[in-house]
Amino acid sequence: MSYAPHLTSAIPPVLLHQLPQRAAVCWPTRTALTVEGQHLSYADLQAQIERCAAGLQQLGLERGARVVLYLDKRVETVVASFAAPAAGAVLVPVNPLLKPTQVAHILQDAGAQVLITSAARLASLAPVLGDCPDLRHVLCCDGDAPLAQAPVPAGMALHAWHGVLASGPAAAPTVLDGDVAMIFYTSGSTGLPKGVVLSHRNLVAGATSVASYLGNHAEDTLLAVLPLSFDAGFSQLTTAFLVGARVVLLNYLLPRDVLQTMARERVTCLTAVPPLYMQLTALDWPDGAAQHLRYWANTGGRMPRATLQRMRALAPGALPYLMYGLTEAFRSTYLPPDEVDRRPDSIGRAIPNADVRVLREDGTECAVDEPGELVHRGALVAQGYWRRPDETARRFKPWPAALLAATGDWAAPERAVFSGDTVRRDAEGFLYFVGRRDEMIKTSGYRVSPTEVEEVLYASGLVAEALVYAKPDEALGSAICAALWASPAASGQAAQDDAALMAHCRQHLPVFMLPRVLQWVDKPLPRSPNGKLDRQRWMQDHGSL
Repeated sequence: MSYAPHLTSAIPPVLLHQLPQRAAVCWPTRTALTVEGQHLSYADLQAQIERCAAGLQQLGLERGARVVLYLDKRVETVVASFAAPAAGAVLVPVNPLLKPTQVAHILQDAGAQVLITSAARLASLAPVLGDCPDLRHVLCCDGDAPLAQAPVPAGMALHAWHGVLASGPAAAPTVLDGDVAMIFYTSGSTGLPKGVVLSHRNLVAGATSVASYLGNHAEDTLLAVLPLSFDAGFSQLTTAFLVGARVVLLNYLLPRDVLQTMARERVTCLTAVPPLYMQLTALDWPDGAAQHLRYWANTGGRMPRATLQRMRALAPGALPYLMYGLTEAFRSTYLPPDEVDRRPDSIGRAIPNADVRVLREDGTECAVDEPGELVHRGALVAQGYWRRPDETARRFKPWPAALLAATGDWAAPERAVFSGDTVRRDAEGFLYFVGRRDEMIKTSGYRVSPTEVEEVLYASGLVAEALVYAKPDEALGSAICAALWASPAASGQAAQDDAALMAHCRQHLPVFMLPRVLQWVDKPLPRSPNGKLDRQRWMQDHGSL
């Protein structure tokens, strides 16, 4: 039985996997994906998604089973991303930069039953797979040869990707738009990453909203440079598939790779984070890099004004879109291109199909230029945090009744996401970022938990006390810094201890989580009255979030 319903361009998709399904009906011969010079049509992509979905079902997965995807950008990554929800499962994409212990945490926390990965990544995970009791199946995407050497614990089945795709047809399960489709893991304030739960409705509404204000259409070519484990990175797929556009997948090593791909593939749409734009603007652009660029969009942090001006000079025919979002609501605001010159520091106004307000702690709306918390309601608000009811209750709260439209004596309760970000609103309704209320560090477009970095520092054995904090950085948004009181195991020589500690960190942390500054102190770090290390007091004296 085919997974593709009889969709036409007049019938909007409501489920995540209906995005490529409908595109295959409306634009079967158009190119959906380009990877390393190879092109895949929408019809061929959908055929692979159907076979993969059927294969996943025949593994005997229960509805809602979590399928973890730990791969770089390749055809199998995209196929699995839509096949898992088509099979009634829940996709859990994992950043390919994460280290094995971090991936193991996600496998354990999600209760994953299936892992889809490559042979090389599977080998790196071998020491931790035994700590993942729910994991039953591993799909390896590199053919049969690596399977003989792939080490997996007893009781865990190992499958070749092409074998799963060779499974026979299966009846499509009943899936509703309110069902969970994906879990994005993002750093949590308590240290380890936590899962943000998204429904089919969340993801399709997000694609529709973003595609509408960016004006995406079937002639567009989107360059996917962000990890597909990012909400903004995955959005390159959903917005493109909504309108029949082409996505070029790029696992770039150097910023120049991005520019060369833009020229070669005639890229019209680019979404990236400020550090990449800063690297791109420091280069001489090859002929054709900006020739076809229709827009470029910034997400994941404030765009430095000098970088903004340089991008506009390098791509004068492209519209700049400055955006703000949080994983818990995907995207909240954008600054229209015609406002960029007048208010380049603004994060804009609410995206389509979202209501964004600036509220006081009592739930009333702030006055003009009065700082308050950004609160977002609407179809893009996530379902909450995976298996974290207390944290969900703190962040996802009822929309204040006083802000609801007049409904007489009846009003349906509605949940909003309280961002934890302090913003202000000007007289014309444009918003400006002021700061974060929690301790999360935003660097290179990533949210980083200082606690998670501190735990790695302690594990080195060289540190008796550690406080991780952030300082403003023009290139990164924020630079991760660490105040350290040495343990007896340290040499006492700063240069030697720095080298040993950073070597340890590189083994256990991805590049974007590495401390940029190590500051050794000669006495214990400050503590609060309850005896805990006092991060706020340290930052008052030495830095800020």
